[in-house]
Amino acid sequence: MAAVAQCVRAALRPRYPLLSFSLRTSPRLLCVATQQKNSGQNLEEDQSQSQNEQKVESSSAEKTLTEEKAKLEEQLKEVTDKYKRALADAENVRQRSQKLVEEAKLYGIQSFCKDLLEVADILEKATESVPKEEIKDENPHLKSLYEGLVMTEVQIQKVFKKHGLLRLDPLGARFDPYEHEALFHTPMEGKEPGTIALVSKIGYKLHGRTLRPALVGVVKDA
Repeated sequence: MAAVAQCVRAALRPRYPLLSFSLRTSPRLLCVATQQKNSGQNLEEDQSQSQNEQKVESSSAEKTLTEEKAKLEEQLKEVTDKYKRALADAENVRQRSQKLVEEAKLYGIQSFCKDLLEVADILEKATESVPKEEIKDENPHLKSLYEGLVMTEVQIQKVFKKHGLLRLDPLGARFDPYEHEALFHTPMEGKEPGTIALVSKIGYKLHGRTLRPALVGVVKDA
């Protein structure tokens, strides 16, 4: 230690005589200065290490936040998809329900209409059975009865039409299995095969849907 102090005093004597004097008179000052220098270096190292640790912690926190953000975005996407599917399902259910209600309004009377068709058939048969040559002023009762049947038949057809019930009288038309029911097939000269040659019973459609197919005879190849 004495040798070190002498070296330092020798180096500082030309420029700093007072400091050289102090070191000569008090060697303990050299130890204090050395300790302060070492302490300053240690403090800088501690600060540098602390900054590095803060950078590492900051990088780790950013990574964690990024992962959490990605998870939340994925969850939001799933919830949004489920919400959209739920809305679509609800809209489909609403549309189906509305369609069922509308069909119930349109076709809820079809059973009642089928029963009335029998009445219309009877009226038609009754008017057809009256001999046309007997409808004269000399037979006022028969004439009045016939006119009453015709008026009733016309009125019931008006009621049918008002509620969407229309006649199917397909004489001469092409056979359609959705609207007609073939009772028989027969060859007939002058008639195109596949057309209807005879209507045995009038059919009806309710709002475009066949309520009762027409009973027909169909022309076939000879």
